[in-house]
Amino acid sequence: MLSTVDTDRTQLAAMFTRVRGVTQRLVAPLLAEDWRVQSMPDVSPPYWNLGHTSWFFLRNVLAPAGLDTVGDFPGFDYAFNSYYDGLGPRLPRERRGLVAQPSTAQTLEYRAAVDAAMQRAIANCGPAQWPAFAECARIGLQHEQQHQELFLTEILHIRWSAPRELRLPYARPLAAAAGGGRGSDRLRAVEVGSALVPIGHQDGGFCWDNELPVHRAAIAAGAIADRLVTNREWFGFVDDGGYQRPLLWLSNGWDHVQRTRLQAPLYWEHRDGRWTRFSLRGEAPVDLDAPVSHVSFYEADAFARWYGEQFTDWRGARLPREHEWEHAARSVGFATSSANLLDDDPSASALDARAARAANGVRQLAGDLWEWTQSHYEPYPGYRPFAGALMEYNGKFMDNQRVLRGGSFATPRSQARACYRNFWPPDTRFQATGVRLTVDR
Repeated sequence: MLSTVDTDRTQLAAMFTRVRGVTQRLVAPLLAEDWRVQSMPDVSPPYWNLGHTSWFFLRNVLAPAGLDTVGDFPGFDYAFNSYYDGLGPRLPRERRGLVAQPSTAQTLEYRAAVDAAMQRAIANCGPAQWPAFAECARIGLQHEQQHQELFLTEILHIRWSAPRELRLPYARPLAAAAGGGRGSDRLRAVEVGSALVPIGHQDGGFCWDNELPVHRAAIAAGAIADRLVTNREWFGFVDDGGYQRPLLWLSNGWDHVQRTRLQAPLYWEHRDGRWTRFSLRGEAPVDLDAPVSHVSFYEADAFARWYGEQFTDWRGARLPREHEWEHAARSVGFATSSANLLDDDPSASALDARAARAANGVRQLAGDLWEWTQSHYEPYPGYRPFAGALMEYNGKFMDNQRVLRGGSFATPRSQARACYRNFWPPDTRFQATGVRLTVDR
């Protein structure tokens, strides 16, 4: 009979093979030239993503256990360290696409060496070391899944950044999805009563350190929108001069609009009298019933203020606070089984946000788009970071960021949960971000 450790080894080995295999399937459509392109400082070239996730296993999983048997790869620590100051110097983020070394071929060789070392370590790690090793390995797999989502949002920006005449889609267009059709209806407010509720990870399984500890939060009576804001509704904001009205915007947001001359969501273009949008599946007319995507926190906040001016029952509309969002998700159900998320077979995934299906209740809480919240990214009461070098994973970024909730079409299905705290600076637009409104009662 297999011991518990042997069973864990078998499960971890299978999980490692599965997760790393998804990454390989995601990069399969790339051209050789795609691997080295860095379209802006926040977008890493694909070679770097594959190298960094392998480096993470080497430095944070294998090395602490004394099992880092991958051979000699000089300079790779410097090239593929992301932001771990405790683990040594690193290539500046904005220069990842400006170096010829490590080459793409060397990076793939490095990845294969780390794969082999991880499988050896899973098979041979001693019982005394196993609990700590297995925990770090699972963190490494969750980290790789985060980079699967990053890869999709980054390759979208890379492909879009080419001149329009030279742009190539990442994937083939899909036939229009059935089951939408209610996106043209006005947002419906679903009431949520006041309560004192537990917030944070409380459902078992993996979580990041920033999802703990569970604590109680007071929820005031209010209502949350039954779906995400659509492109049709965003056109109303654009046509009403939303990007030219300073009283709709936070001061930093208005400064950002003036500095960057924003006029529409990222990937929208107005040519020959019509609006088009570029996605992973290429350029197409803007789908009015699909949720608006690739908008910043500042845009989402300004839209909420504008929408509240349009309709009496949405007077004072705003973005939800993250604990309000989590409570609403737990109250109405956070279903991932049928949500628009990234599957292990990426070719079968939508790879874009889709119109809300006709149904009662609150829709699109899981998948489609990450939803901006009003909340600043801060530690929960009693927060403790991961131990060792991994203490730099989340806690050091709790400054000048806003929290997003829910998951997107690019989020691996196993990562979507009601308590997951994503975070980005408020001017971020290249991530798959959308808008859900709430209103106080």
